[in-house]
Amino acid sequence: MAFEFLAPVKPELQDTIHSFSNQTLSNFVSFYDGEEEIDFENVELAIICVKDSRNSNYIDKSDFFYDEIRAELYNMYVGNWKLKILDLGDVVMGDEFSDTAYVFKNILSQLYRKSVIPLILGGSQDLTFYQYRAFDGIKYMVNLSTADHKFDLGNSDMPMDGQSYVGKMIIDEPYNLFNYCNLGYQTYLSPQEEIDLMDKLFFEAVRLGELKHDFTRAEPVLRDTDLFSIDIYCVKSSEIADASHKNINGFSTFDLCKLSRYAGMSDKLSSFGIYELQAMKASESLTQLVSQMLWYFMEGFSLRLNEKVSEQSSTFTKYSVPIEDEILIFFKSEISQRWWIKIPNENNNAHKPSLLACDKQDYIDATSSIIPDRWFKAKYKNSL
Repeated sequence: MAFEFLAPVKPELQDTIHSFSNQTLSNFVSFYDGEEEIDFENVELAIICVKDSRNSNYIDKSDFFYDEIRAELYNMYVGNWKLKILDLGDVVMGDEFSDTAYVFKNILSQLYRKSVIPLILGGSQDLTFYQYRAFDGIKYMVNLSTADHKFDLGNSDMPMDGQSYVGKMIIDEPYNLFNYCNLGYQTYLSPQEEIDLMDKLFFEAVRLGELKHDFTRAEPVLRDTDLFSIDIYCVKSSEIADASHKNINGFSTFDLCKLSRYAGMSDKLSSFGIYELQAMKASESLTQLVSQMLWYFMEGFSLRLNEKVSEQSSTFTKYSVPIEDEILIFFKSEISQRWWIKIPNENNNAHKPSLLACDKQDYIDATSSIIPDRWFKAKYKNSL
């Protein structure tokens, strides 16, 4: 079952958490007690922490501070929403990294099958690879998005580490990676051959400056995402009380909370991870940041609408826009005001997506004979 390899949250910390006000998240969380059988009835979110950073490219600056994050998170007040959260405790470091990875992947696979969304706090970001591989046999085509200052494509001929796991996903069978989108890359930190490879593979990348100009560009991307992985190192150095952190241009703490909220609101997203926590100096501000990111994900999750786009539904308006030899079909929800665009599926492959999340600007551009770049890339991948 693999759950027997988890270390439950310490009883004294559980007692402290249960002493918090019943208006806080403490009122909505239960804790794994070490039993082999777990009752997942009505559980919506599961928190799992991984104590392994052996494949990180960063120097460890702190021990894992998961319990401090738990104490901060569960003492936060909730809005007008309720959730059922299960804290599974920690995956302890195995004798070999492969031992940790096996347990982690096995647990996530069981959570996916139960439709429980894992909220992962981790060490090295290559754990994202096992977060992805846990979908094997469950979901045929997976969309990955990352918030990172680099692409993490790396050299697939070398052993995988925290900055080469995406390259491993691309070449590793079964080929279940449909799309990869990087949010927030910084050009001067990204080799040109990696930028070219992203284009060649019809993957997506949004520069940090582009997001700063219009942060709403991240929402359609995350609406189409199954798995979201955040490298906490992408936070701007002036935002964190860590004088040794040198990422002077990065996401603000508020940006990371907004991304987490978008991820929570995504009807499709079913796996969320924050990694490389050991690469930052443990501090009260970092503990608050990670806790608030998790809180914003939960708030976003509570706002999910589970909209099913349908031409027959009166809650959706269909727009047809002819461009050259194409007719682009858009759908707008009259409830959420969100937009989608239809993707041609020439091979009639039921596993390939038929709709792509977009925004109103894509529709406006189409009326001016500008084909959305995301639609073009998705159409090409659907034709393969």
